[in-house]
Amino acid sequence: MDYRLWIDGGWRNSDDGGLSEIENPATGDAIAQVIDASRSDVDAAVQAARTAFYDGRWSRKTPGERSLAMLKLADLLEAHTEELARLESLNTGKPYEYVSLLDLGMAIDNLRFFAGAARDTHGARAGEFMAGYTSMSRREPVGVVGQIAPWNYPIMMAVWKIGPALAAGCTVVLKPAPATPLTTLRLAELATEAGIPDGVFNVVTGGNETGQALVEHPDVRMISITGSSATGQRVMETASKTLKRLHLELGGKAPIVVFDDADLDLVVEKTVAGATFNTGQDCTAATRVYAARNLFGQAQEALVAGMREVQVGDPFDADTQMGPLVSGCQRERVAGFVDRARSQGGKILTGGGVPAGANQGYYYEPTVISGVEQGWEIVQNEVFGPVVTVQPFDDEEEAVRLANDVVYGLAAALFTKDVGRAMRVSSQLEFGTVWVNDHIPLTSETPHGGFKQSGFGKDLSSEAVGDYQITKHVMIAHV
Repeated sequence: MDYRLWIDGGWRNSDDGGLSEIENPATGDAIAQVIDASRSDVDAAVQAARTAFYDGRWSRKTPGERSLAMLKLADLLEAHTEELARLESLNTGKPYEYVSLLDLGMAIDNLRFFAGAARDTHGARAGEFMAGYTSMSRREPVGVVGQIAPWNYPIMMAVWKIGPALAAGCTVVLKPAPATPLTTLRLAELATEAGIPDGVFNVVTGGNETGQALVEHPDVRMISITGSSATGQRVMETASKTLKRLHLELGGKAPIVVFDDADLDLVVEKTVAGATFNTGQDCTAATRVYAARNLFGQAQEALVAGMREVQVGDPFDADTQMGPLVSGCQRERVAGFVDRARSQGGKILTGGGVPAGANQGYYYEPTVISGVEQGWEIVQNEVFGPVVTVQPFDDEEEAVRLANDVVYGLAAALFTKDVGRAMRVSSQLEFGTVWVNDHIPLTSETPHGGFKQSGFGKDLSSEAVGDYQITKHVMIAHV
């Protein structure tokens, strides 16, 4: 496959951009080269999107026409699932079976949902609110949208970005993460095959300079980014200079609150899955376990046993449950958090290093740390690896206080058989998603977004489409 830039419906070389190598995290081997798009490349993509928006080739299509093209794209993703899953697994180190079933499965469902959302008339209204006039509200697309996707779910996050934007009638310039651009480039090629017009969906590859050029560009009306809170802060500062709209889905530090009536087998099953799925590289990953004191020892022992059973290995082995981290840099970052916690007095109950026999690739063991304090960085900051801390609590009030005591607010989970407690505690947790007796499932119909420094704006659901639209009031005099 040709890994150039995808601009105005075709592959394009860069006049002045460099090249970057893309590697397989399971081996460390180079598997491709992509372009580091320059400012002139970004401008070419933005101008293609701007032309496509203003000449009406997408924004003026009927909702039904937009919906049909998006449904065709979903069908093409389904037809190419094996190809895309293999490419995603090679580029990210994710287990192939998980990518095929879960990442691609959800991406396909997301596109079909947003294809339907394009035709949703909910919220349209008209009426006479002043004698002699009829007012109506229109929901119109923002315009050219710059989107920056993360490396942890490349194909799925690309769909989370383009789905609501295209449904709303916007045109898009999408920059995938520099380490994981391959499936996004293929997605763009398939979008043209599906009948999405040239210039509507453009992809520029590259790192921070490419992203900065996109955020700064005066013809970009809105920026949508999924990334760290620090990255979101920088984007927000830059975007303020041209008053761009922002859609930010940022970091997380999900607590798992375990009350003394919880089903402990269920707690372990869901927490282990939530901590190690995608090698813990997930903003909603299970990271902080708080267990009732009279259950704490038992819960800690069961969690350690569960983490030790996770099968770490080759992404293309059907028995593998967890692959490598995405890069050597990410493994060093995760190891640094664990090593500093150890030096502070934290106890590594399992894991804490490279698995035995992992002579290549960027593997790291599922890890459980006890003896930590609430103010330590291992508890407060996003590790983005398969690392869980465990702490006790004495009562419901303390459980809520500890769970909320971070700057993030993306996702949380609580385990209890008491319905009243579940309702009460879920209402007090300051997180955009709260699961009860489960952790990590999401659907296309339900909104996903954060509180506090986890950002604002929603992915998934009809709310996401609304983020890419502006309400216009039209007032007509009866003359």
